[in-house]
Amino acid sequence: MSAEKIMVVEDDLTLSAGLCFELDMNGYLTVAAYNIKKARQLAGEDTFDLVILDVNLPDGSGFDLCRELKERESGLPVIFLTANDLEEDVVAGFDLGADDYVTKPFSMKILLKRVEAALRHAGGREPAPKDRWEDGFLCLDFASLTARRGEEQIAITPNEYKLLRTLTENGGNVLTRQTLLGKLWDSEGNFIDDHTLTVTMNRLRAKIEDGEHTYIKTVRGMGYIWTGGR
Repeated sequence: MSAEKIMVVEDDLTLSAGLCFELDMNGYLTVAAYNIKKARQLAGEDTFDLVILDVNLPDGSGFDLCRELKERESGLPVIFLTANDLEEDVVAGFDLGADDYVTKPFSMKILLKRVEAALRHAGGREPAPKDRWEDGFLCLDFASLTARRGEEQIAITPNEYKLLRTLTENGGNVLTRQTLLGKLWDSEGNFIDDHTLTVTMNRLRAKIEDGEHTYIKTVRGMGYIWTGGR
């Protein structure tokens, strides 16, 4: 399955670059437009699965562009991302058929969830599990069961892969120990116990983390959370 393609229409070059980087790192394919003219050109040359759209653009209003895009393809998901937080602006955005309206400043983790929800709603399906997670330092390939930390290839056991896949697919969310235990079993098909989970998690941290990169955080009394190296 090919990556879902997202057009990011944002005239703040730094914000645009950051958005594209985060979306690309989460398995999407992004194309940037810094004004309405470029966005129109891209929309005429290619098809997109979703558009993230600023309202205030150098050569016009994102509201007008949204109207044009929706006339061209009514089912195209559009998420407004703007500093305009007045009630009438939010209402206007939804009246134009926007799927969501996110005001700046915003949480990247929440925006990613909203992108995921908009794509799921548009496609009428659950997103397929991603076979790869990487951030430039750590690379996890779940399809080939390989892992790399920096320039070093590291050996990961099947249970460690199950843990990593569950954690990365739920990044930013606390997973209880009980949830993680339900994903694991030993080589003979027996479920492992709580102590073994602790040992496995500690061993996994030693393999993938170093002094500058922390990926798994313990939430005392609850479980663990994948922080994505932040």
